[in-house]
Amino acid sequence: MSAEYQVNGNIAVITLNNPPVNGLGHSTRTAIVNGMKQALNDDAVKAIVITGAGKAFSGGADIKEFNSPKASAEPSLHTVINVVEGSTKPVVAAIHTVCMGGGLELALGCNYRVAAKGAQIALPEVKLGILPGAGGTQRLPRVLGLEMALNMIVSGTPVPSEKLARTAIFNEVVEADVLTAALAFAAKVADVRPLPRVRDIKIDYPNYEAYLQFSRNTVRAMAGPFPAPLKCVEAVAAAVTKKFDDGIKFERELFVDLVQTTESKALRHAFFGERAASKLPDVPEDTPTRPIKSVAVIGAGTMGGGIAMNFANAGIPVQILEMKQEALEKGLATIRKNYENTLKKGKLTQEKFEQRVALITGTLAYEDIAQADIVIEAVFEDMGVKEQVFKKLDEVMKPGAILASNTSTLDVDKIADFTKRPEDVIGTHFFSPANVMKLLEIVRGKKTAKDVLATVLGLSKKIKKTGVVSGVCDGFIGNRMIEQYSRQAGFLLEEGCTPEQVDKAVEKLGFAMGPFRMGDLAGNDIGWYIRKRRYVEKPQITYSKTADLLCEMGRYGQKTGAGWYDYKPGDRKAYPSAVVNDMIIKHSADLSVERRKISDQEIVERLIFALVNEAAYILEEGIATRASDIDMVYLTGYGFPLHTGGPMFYADTVGLTNVVMSMEKYAKGRHGDAWKPAPLLAKLAAEGKTFN
Repeated sequence: MSAEYQVNGNIAVITLNNPPVNGLGHSTRTAIVNGMKQALNDDAVKAIVITGAGKAFSGGADIKEFNSPKASAEPSLHTVINVVEGSTKPVVAAIHTVCMGGGLELALGCNYRVAAKGAQIALPEVKLGILPGAGGTQRLPRVLGLEMALNMIVSGTPVPSEKLARTAIFNEVVEADVLTAALAFAAKVADVRPLPRVRDIKIDYPNYEAYLQFSRNTVRAMAGPFPAPLKCVEAVAAAVTKKFDDGIKFERELFVDLVQTTESKALRHAFFGERAASKLPDVPEDTPTRPIKSVAVIGAGTMGGGIAMNFANAGIPVQILEMKQEALEKGLATIRKNYENTLKKGKLTQEKFEQRVALITGTLAYEDIAQADIVIEAVFEDMGVKEQVFKKLDEVMKPGAILASNTSTLDVDKIADFTKRPEDVIGTHFFSPANVMKLLEIVRGKKTAKDVLATVLGLSKKIKKTGVVSGVCDGFIGNRMIEQYSRQAGFLLEEGCTPEQVDKAVEKLGFAMGPFRMGDLAGNDIGWYIRKRRYVEKPQITYSKTADLLCEMGRYGQKTGAGWYDYKPGDRKAYPSAVVNDMIIKHSADLSVERRKISDQEIVERLIFALVNEAAYILEEGIATRASDIDMVYLTGYGFPLHTGGPMFYADTVGLTNVVMSMEKYAKGRHGDAWKPAPLLAKLAAEGKTFN
């Protein structure tokens, strides 16, 4: 039953019961309407209380019903709210824990609201590229005032109930049991007439035109490519300028328009993609997991230190192992400094600072980490070095400990075979800076046990990462794809582009940074090291030699003060380099390549379609479970623009037939061998289908 009906004395109680957050799915909406009818038809019932079972009043729409006919089937949420608002008996919302989206809109349709302290109140629809569609933009300004309501709706950020206690949104905010308080309140107002309705409140805001114009200008500057924030302002403006029913109609029109936008579809795709990533077809959700109460990290460098901070932030003690005292002290000092910077910015309390620093300790002896529940190595990306570490870990770690490698490209199966317990070995590829970047690529070896996989997926959530599972291949999902992107970037230089032109073209689309700025940040020597290995292992793959020539000049990027760009001391801004541009032009001449003018469209297509084509191979080989997993890797780890939904969603938006046609065009140019469509891409395009 998705809502329960009971009578307590002369008060009816309708309890939403649709776990986990009492989403307002079709059956729940129907049960609310039926409960209201039952209460209104019972002369013994003098008032009605609506509340939620478990850990929520209501989190809003039922995400399981998104994009299905049930989402809009009658009774719609509008109908439910109209029934509640039109009640001839007082209706009290008993709000606790979570009251968001449609849940808050339902509460605003009630005559009274009693809230528990600490309840999270929000209209977060803007985060899905839409706006509140069941009266939220019209009713919230009437109880909170124009400014506070507009800020909540445009940001979508939850606010604790006690911060709203002085406004008209709640009649009471209580420490005690909220249902008991709501029943007492309902008894008190049982005979009050006329019944107060939020829709009847007048918004009093002198000079509202100037404030709304200021809001439009501010939101326009901050919203970037997303249309929803500005539409939220227009909807809230209607609450001030139109009659209530006209405002509701206008809100609905804006909602329907936004649902159809690519940006909203992209945000919803990312929302569902993040949830889908933690589900694997062959690993049931009830798979038992191993307890993780302590962590060890091998290596106190930038990566090791960043990894350790994730666990300390989650309250899990970490030991860092280094070979030399000096390296260990330097690593621990860097971690402390990072926390001090956060403390200075006011993003960390003194108490939390001390807690986190205390949770990270160092050692020089493998024996000291033997009892850790999981150990993550963050040593140099070299198979020989990994072999030494894993043989030693196999020797010292307790039975059942998870042995994880933070490798970005190496064969996890080979690493697992260095041990006598390959079922306990897994890849955990963190992205730098590891304490900031959201992505954790979880690499599943052939012999990785299901409980190990389930444990690490659960752990990724605990340390606030988006965990995406990849099979074993060179570079896994992210770096295997980025190699094709980087190859095209190099070829574009030979054919007529400068690093700045390539970077600007993709940054205009919304990338955090283009391939050359990214190379300078990561260190061009890392790519050079990997390419040298590729020249031996995969001689059939061609690369532009421009990046090698750059490294031969000692221009490794920001760390050496010079890379594809020039850098000034203490300044991370990339300045175009005449020396590099001259080197590129000379290299084109040495290859007898006549340089040409290249459009931004060609740059974007070649870079992104190269990613997409490689991703199609990855999907076909079963390295990634689903297309949305690939999108999550790129949205959370590689700065792919969120409003495009990731490379696979972007390709779906462009149309896979158009992607293949563009690839056929580029196949006629230099390095045409790179443009053979993957069989899966060709098949889907021919059938008029999509990846997602």
